[in-house]
Amino acid sequence: MFVPFDALSDDSKVWIYQADRPLTEDECLRIRNDLAAFADEWTAHNVALHAHGDVFHHRFIVLFADERYQNASGCSVDRSVHFIEQLERAYQISLFGRTQVIWRKDGSALMETAELNELANLYQSGAIADSTLMFDNLVNTKKQFASAWVKPLQESWYKRFAG
Repeated sequence: MFVPFDALSDDSKVWIYQADRPLTEDECLRIRNDLAAFADEWTAHNVALHAHGDVFHHRFIVLFADERYQNASGCSVDRSVHFIEQLERAYQISLFGRTQVIWRKDGSALMETAELNELANLYQSGAIADSTLMFDNLVNTKKQFASAWVKPLQESWYKRFAG
Protein backbone atom coordinates (compact mmCIF):
# COMPACT_ATOMS: atom_id res chain seq x y z
CA MET A 1 0.00 0.00 0.00
CA PHE A 2 1.38 3.38 -0.99
CA VAL A 3 1.95 5.61 2.05
CA PRO A 4 3.29 9.17 2.31
CA PHE A 5 7.01 9.53 2.98
CA ASP A 6 6.34 11.18 6.36
CA ALA A 7 4.29 8.17 7.49
CA LEU A 8 7.26 5.79 7.13
CA SER A 9 9.23 4.82 10.22
CA ASP A 10 12.88 5.86 10.41
CA ASP A 11 13.77 2.15 10.29
CA SER A 12 12.06 1.63 6.93
CA LYS A 13 14.23 -0.18 4.41
CA VAL A 14 15.45 1.79 1.43
CA TRP A 15 16.67 0.80 -2.02
CA ILE A 16 18.32 3.46 -4.18
CA TYR A 17 18.66 3.09 -7.93
CA GLN A 18 20.81 5.64 -9.73
CA ALA A 19 19.98 6.51 -13.33
CA ASP A 20 22.84 6.69 -15.79
CA ARG A 21 21.49 10.01 -17.08
CA PRO A 22 19.36 12.87 -15.79
CA LEU A 23 15.63 12.21 -16.09
CA THR A 24 13.40 14.81 -17.71
CA GLU A 25 10.65 16.48 -15.70
CA ASP A 26 8.08 14.47 -17.69
CA GLU A 27 9.93 11.20 -17.01
CA CYS A 28 10.09 12.03 -13.28
CA LEU A 29 6.34 12.62 -13.20
CA ARG A 30 5.58 9.38 -15.05
CA ILE A 31 8.03 7.37 -12.93
CA ARG A 32 6.47 8.79 -9.74
CA ASN A 33 3.10 7.54 -10.99
CA ASP A 34 4.65 4.14 -11.78
CA LEU A 35 6.20 4.01 -8.31
CA ALA A 36 2.91 4.87 -6.61
CA ALA A 37 1.10 2.15 -8.57
CA PHE A 38 3.80 -0.41 -7.75
CA ALA A 39 3.91 0.53 -4.05
CA ASP A 40 0.11 0.34 -3.87
CA GLU A 41 0.20 -3.31 -4.94
CA TRP A 42 3.57 -4.43 -3.47
CA THR A 43 3.11 -7.41 -1.14
CA ALA A 44 5.12 -9.91 0.86
CA HIS A 45 3.46 -13.28 1.48
CA ASN A 46 0.19 -11.79 0.21
CA VAL A 47 0.29 -9.02 2.82
CA ALA A 48 0.49 -5.42 1.63
CA LEU A 49 3.77 -3.67 2.28
CA HIS A 50 3.57 -0.12 3.57
CA ALA A 51 5.71 1.39 0.84
CA HIS A 52 6.72 4.61 -0.80
CA GLY A 53 8.65 5.45 -3.94
CA ASP A 54 9.96 8.70 -5.34
CA VAL A 55 12.46 10.28 -7.72
CA PHE A 56 15.13 12.55 -6.24
CA HIS A 57 17.31 15.07 -8.06
CA HIS A 58 16.19 13.75 -11.46
CA ARG A 59 18.70 10.88 -11.02
CA PHE A 60 17.68 8.59 -8.16
CA ILE A 61 14.69 6.25 -8.00
CA VAL A 62 14.11 5.28 -4.38
CA LEU A 63 11.84 2.64 -2.86
CA PHE A 64 11.01 2.43 0.86
CA ALA A 65 9.28 -0.37 2.80
CA ASP A 66 8.11 0.16 6.36
CA GLU A 67 8.64 -3.21 8.02
CA ARG A 68 6.70 -2.37 11.18
CA TYR A 69 3.73 -3.96 9.43
CA GLN A 70 5.27 -6.63 7.20
CA ASN A 71 8.85 -7.60 6.40
CA ALA A 72 9.99 -7.34 2.80
CA SER A 73 10.66 -10.97 1.89
CA GLY A 74 13.01 -12.31 -0.75
CA CYS A 75 10.11 -12.71 -3.17
CA SER A 76 8.89 -9.16 -2.60
CA VAL A 77 12.39 -7.79 -3.14
CA ASP A 78 12.61 -9.85 -6.34
CA ARG A 79 9.32 -8.27 -7.48
CA SER A 80 10.77 -4.80 -6.85
CA VAL A 81 13.88 -5.67 -8.89
CA HIS A 82 11.67 -6.84 -11.78
CA PHE A 83 9.72 -3.59 -11.50
CA ILE A 84 12.96 -1.56 -11.66
CA GLU A 85 14.00 -3.60 -14.72
CA GLN A 86 10.66 -2.66 -16.33
CA LEU A 87 11.43 1.00 -15.65
CA GLU A 88 14.82 0.57 -17.33
CA ARG A 89 13.17 -0.75 -20.48
CA ALA A 90 10.31 1.76 -20.48
CA TYR A 91 12.53 4.83 -20.01
CA GLN A 92 15.68 3.52 -21.75
CA ILE A 93 17.87 4.06 -18.69
CA SER A 94 20.29 1.93 -16.71
CA LEU A 95 19.55 1.71 -12.98
CA PHE A 96 21.88 -1.09 -11.91
CA GLY A 97 25.27 0.38 -12.79
CA ARG A 98 27.27 0.49 -9.57
CA THR A 99 30.48 2.04 -10.87
CA GLN A 100 29.12 5.52 -11.56
CA VAL A 101 29.50 8.10 -8.78
CA ILE A 102 27.50 11.32 -8.44
CA TRP A 103 28.40 14.36 -6.37
CA ARG A 104 27.30 17.96 -5.98
CA LYS A 105 29.65 20.38 -7.67
CA ASP A 106 31.03 22.83 -5.12
CA GLY A 107 28.14 22.04 -2.77
CA SER A 108 25.60 23.47 -5.23
CA ALA A 109 22.60 21.76 -6.76
CA LEU A 110 24.66 21.02 -9.89
CA MET A 111 25.64 17.39 -10.08
CA GLU A 112 28.68 15.77 -11.64
CA THR A 113 29.21 12.15 -12.61
CA ALA A 114 32.30 9.98 -13.02
CA GLU A 115 33.31 6.37 -12.90
CA LEU A 116 34.48 5.10 -9.51
CA ASN A 117 37.95 4.34 -10.88
CA GLU A 118 38.34 8.03 -11.87
CA LEU A 119 38.01 9.35 -8.30
CA ALA A 120 41.76 9.27 -7.54
CA ASN A 121 42.57 11.41 -10.59
CA LEU A 122 39.72 13.80 -9.83
CA TYR A 123 40.90 14.13 -6.24
CA GLN A 124 44.53 14.70 -7.21
CA SER A 125 43.55 17.31 -9.81
CA GLY A 126 41.38 19.19 -7.30
CA ALA A 127 38.13 18.55 -9.18
CA ILE A 128 36.82 16.96 -5.97
CA ALA A 129 37.96 17.53 -2.39
CA ASP A 130 37.33 16.12 1.07
CA SER A 131 34.38 18.50 1.41
CA THR A 132 32.73 17.47 -1.89
CA LEU A 133 29.20 16.22 -1.21
CA MET A 134 28.85 12.65 -2.45
CA PHE A 135 25.69 10.54 -2.83
CA ASP A 136 26.10 7.30 -0.86
CA ASN A 137 23.58 4.86 -2.33
CA LEU A 138 24.50 2.17 0.21
CA VAL A 139 22.39 3.66 3.01
CA ASN A 140 19.72 1.18 3.98
CA THR A 141 17.16 2.91 6.23
CA LYS A 142 15.01 6.00 5.90
CA LYS A 143 16.90 7.57 8.81
CA GLN A 144 20.25 7.01 7.07
CA PHE A 145 18.75 8.27 3.83
CA ALA A 146 17.72 11.51 5.54
CA SER A 147 20.95 12.02 7.45
CA ALA A 148 23.77 10.30 5.56
CA TRP A 149 22.78 9.81 1.92
CA VAL A 150 24.61 12.99 0.95
CA LYS A 151 27.88 13.40 2.83
CA PRO A 152 31.35 14.88 2.37
CA LEU A 153 33.83 12.70 0.52
CA GLN A 154 36.01 12.47 3.64
CA GLU A 155 33.13 10.82 5.53
CA SER A 156 32.12 8.41 2.77
CA TRP A 157 33.31 5.02 1.65
CA TYR A 158 34.35 6.66 -1.62
CA LYS A 159 37.31 8.23 0.17
CA ARG A 160 39.34 5.02 -0.15
CA PHE A 161 39.08 5.33 -3.95
CA ALA A 162 40.08 8.99 -3.97
CA GLY A 163 43.40 8.50 -2.20
